[in-house]
Amino acid sequence: MDQGNTAFILIAAALVLLMTPGLAFFYGGLVKAKSVISMMMMSFGAMGLIGVLWVLYGYAIAFPGAEGTIFPWAIDTSALGLSSLLETPEGAAYPPLAFVAFQATFAIITVALVSGAIADRAKFGAWMVFAGIWATVVYFPVASWVFNFGLAEDGSFAYGGWITHGLQTAFGVGAIDFAGGTAVHINAGAAALALALVLGKRVGFQKGVHVPHNPPFVLLGAGLLWFGWFGFNAGSELAADGTAALAFVNTIAAPAAALLAWLLVEKIKDGKPTSVGAASGAVAGLVAITPACASLQPIWAILLGLIAGAVCALAIELKFKWGFDDSLDVVGIHLVGGLIGTLYLGFFANGTGLLVGGDATQLLVQAIAAFAVLIYSFVIAYVIGFAIEKTMGFRVKNEDEIAGIDTVVHGEEGYVLADTKA
Repeated sequence: MDQGNTAFILIAAALVLLMTPGLAFFYGGLVKAKSVISMMMMSFGAMGLIGVLWVLYGYAIAFPGAEGTIFPWAIDTSALGLSSLLETPEGAAYPPLAFVAFQATFAIITVALVSGAIADRAKFGAWMVFAGIWATVVYFPVASWVFNFGLAEDGSFAYGGWITHGLQTAFGVGAIDFAGGTAVHINAGAAALALALVLGKRVGFQKGVHVPHNPPFVLLGAGLLWFGWFGFNAGSELAADGTAALAFVNTIAAPAAALLAWLLVEKIKDGKPTSVGAASGAVAGLVAITPACASLQPIWAILLGLIAGAVCALAIELKFKWGFDDSLDVVGIHLVGGLIGTLYLGFFANGTGLLVGGDATQLLVQAIAAFAVLIYSFVIAYVIGFAIEKTMGFRVKNEDEIAGIDTVVHGEEGYVLADTKA
């Protein structure tokens, strides 16, 4: 067993887990002051629920071994609860539980991302029900489509997710998604759009009405996300090697370029670059580089960041034109950014991209992967959300939304500036 690589994977897992509290700060700063507890609790609720479900059966669904299919329900029951993974096989590079831990953090952050679309108006209990069902029937299977792979003794793929390796059988080239552009960002962004449509618009929804209450929280959250993203991207190599180093450098370059591009668009469009724009631009770049971080030369990573930062800065305006209330721009940043990063590989992926020695096949398989996940996630999320809204109710009352839902839902306030009981 390689203790160095084992330590690398475990540290990467810890970094990715930190991304969810970082997301809580990022989202928490963007909502109004009387909803900050509610917003942050949806991220922490996801940490608790998905962490348990992953151990109980999530890993068994996502990584069903050679029996993996489009709908991987024929799982090996010995994998439930991870009891079969307690021993490290002879000659293994790292303990199986190290990989289990790493992938658990992906499941957690993906579910938490969805919550940004329903800020200021969602019931916590309904959110937890949605999170558990959506993770079970959408995230766990989609993770299997993308991340489930293994090698035979001769080095060939013995089995694999249909997105990353199954398409290779049909087209000679498999879709590239190194760290989760489809499974994480397109998946979460599509579900966020579905929930935004199910819950409807916030009271008084229009441009300029809902402003971030705490930009320093947003910047802190973005910083924690960027820090954790090195585990997300470089850690996906599962080894401390040159590919991990390339992913690490690209995780610096792309978000840095995206940050600058977002600020430039703000300056041109609105006359002032903002701190929230800087944070959002960095996250947009991180989203876009996620699938591509190990398959691009750094110069192309910078170009990807510039494109993602500019396009996402414009895409967040679509909710006002098209009339859906994606509260914290999960669609504009994660869905759009994920699509940009995934499709960009069709042009610039090392060796196979259309403009760097390949042909249009890579672009075709990237598009198949991206839109298969988008459609599947959107449809299932809409059905789940609609069913919850019509049964237990997903949205709080309008008067509670106007007053701020922290005290109504959680009995707490985010800011107690004076002890009124003294």
